[in-house]
Amino acid sequence: AIVGQNAFAHEAGIHQDGILKERTTYEIMRPEDVGFTHSDLVLGKHSGRAALANRAKQLGYELSGEQLDAVFREFKALADKKKEIYDADLVVLIEQQLRAVPEIWTFDSYQVACGTGRIPEVTLKLLRGRQEHTTVVAGGDGPIDAVFLAIEQITGIDAICKDFSVHSVTVGKDAQAEVTVQLEYKERLYRGRGLSTDSVEASAKAFLNAINRIAALQDAAK
Repeated sequence: AIVGQNAFAHEAGIHQDGILKERTTYEIMRPEDVGFTHSDLVLGKHSGRAALANRAKQLGYELSGEQLDAVFREFKALADKKKEIYDADLVVLIEQQLRAVPEIWTFDSYQVACGTGRIPEVTLKLLRGRQEHTTVVAGGDGPIDAVFLAIEQITGIDAICKDFSVHSVTVGKDAQAEVTVQLEYKERLYRGRGLSTDSVEASAKAFLNAINRIAALQDAAK
């Protein structure tokens, strides 16, 4: 028997879909009858679009179809790395989408080799539309700085990182890292945010997010 908080928790995608449509399909009693206020849908890799939309609505977000599609893509990518998606994870995914800037450059992948007494070397791939841009950079003060140098080399935008911060969105070794950077470019400041369970990747996405703000203004001025 399952007792306590997990008695009304549902993770399997088919169970979540059934609960949303007709709760009695998988619950032989009402949560309210034994002191619970509602059933919990535990979001994970098996959760579907409907379960995500329902949880987003409970958190106070009314997403358009296009916004939900974008959040769902990021959610599925995160669910492949984390067993459980917490509300805090979902909030930052949604907020990131709602504050999205034009993705002139898109992060694709990176590989880095570094160690004590060794100059870091990074191979970075970015996309601009469907065109791939790859570079290899050796230098920088650690793997994150090396990734920043590689992004500048590909995009052609040489900015100064004025501020860098990172914090864990949730708990556990598979928690998401949220990185915030502030770049200075031609006497103006640009802020960027990035998320990933990999702190180097989160840093790359944050830096690229700020670079995209710069690139968007450059394109608008042409």
